[in-house]
Amino acid sequence: MSEQVIVIGGGLAGLSAAHTVLERGGRVVLLDKCSFLGGNSTKATSGINGALTKTQARLGINDSADKFEDDCIRGAAGVGYDTAPEHTIPLAKVLAQGSGSSVDWLMEKFNLDLSLVSQLGGHSYPRTHRGKERFPGFTITYALMEGLEKIMEETNGELARIITKAEAKKLVTDANNAVIGVEYEKGGAMHTEYGPVIIATGGFGADYKSDSLLTKYRPDLQKLPTTNGDHCTGDGIKMAMAIGAGTIDMESVQVHPTGLVNPSEPDAKVKFLAAEALRGVGGILLDADGNRFADELGRRDYVSGEMNRNKGPFRLILNGKASKEIEWHCKHYVGRGIMKRFSSGAEIAKDMGISTAKLADTFAKYNEAARTKKCPFGKKFFNNAPVEMNDDVFHVAIVCTVVHYTMGGLAINT
Repeated sequence: MSEQVIVIGGGLAGLSAAHTVLERGGRVVLLDKCSFLGGNSTKATSGINGALTKTQARLGINDSADKFEDDCIRGAAGVGYDTAPEHTIPLAKVLAQGSGSSVDWLMEKFNLDLSLVSQLGGHSYPRTHRGKERFPGFTITYALMEGLEKIMEETNGELARIITKAEAKKLVTDANNAVIGVEYEKGGAMHTEYGPVIIATGGFGADYKSDSLLTKYRPDLQKLPTTNGDHCTGDGIKMAMAIGAGTIDMESVQVHPTGLVNPSEPDAKVKFLAAEALRGVGGILLDADGNRFADELGRRDYVSGEMNRNKGPFRLILNGKASKEIEWHCKHYVGRGIMKRFSSGAEIAKDMGISTAKLADTFAKYNEAARTKKCPFGKKFFNNAPVEMNDDVFHVAIVCTVVHYTMGGLAINT
């Protein structure tokens, strides 16, 4: 019988790894510490990036994997190839060059709708794919989960097994310190599975334990709220470190600019994320005084930095056209009480505590920048402009900076 491979983690990375093992003729057991699969991947609300996809070709988007690779390198630290950390370049190549076929694989193998493409922060071309309904992260992971469950049922667990509420505790090694399996806890008892191990456990963005990696590497961020579920405690990294694995870029923790503030729970530690797609369709960011302060489509570190330099609370405002383009998201956020619907700009100004004239002036300056393509913050794309004060509806949310992706982790090769 073919060799069993153990996958730790049930998000998009883990589910994709499990399906890849099966496509290559292996057997797979997937362990996840939660009661259900999906992890943080289910929360992804903007889409998945890919260059040279069939969707882009259909829409006439003249993108390339090389251009995506360039954007990755620039996004790593706002630098180019000459000054980029050496280890980032080959990994960026793997990511970018394989992105198009990966997105096509998701559409073709799992019959997923990824027919809409947006241009989001840090990208020089539209390449963020999503479907027409629901959050793409949930849609994608659910399709992969259903596919894996079907294989498990059809083969009576011979080819695939899924074990939830299984907290991996320790990597099992042989006399040569090679990994040969994993010990995990389920139902108060310890169990062991043997085989090569793929660690796909996500990051440590909600790691507030006594041995917290977040505290160790970025103590300055510990007071910030997080978008991560409480399962993101760096387990996979810690297990690998315990047997001598190296880490890299652990200080590189991404702060996202648009965590959604629930007015009824403003101090909640875990925040729902305002999809970057909301800014992609034309959402604008305003400070407490009703002023724009940044290119809304800039990189996340840039926008977050500008928020730190300005006065909150900050609001994300979508006009009617932008709201319609991303209608499902807006309805979902309104239903959760983390976004409000307004019937005029005057209503927004009253809610913000500023004059109607001030907000009208801000909108007028934005519209002029959209018309002339001369924005004081360097913004180049103004989707669904102009933004009018009257005869329109708006969706508005209060947003704050939040701990999002932990970009570092285990040291790997291409």
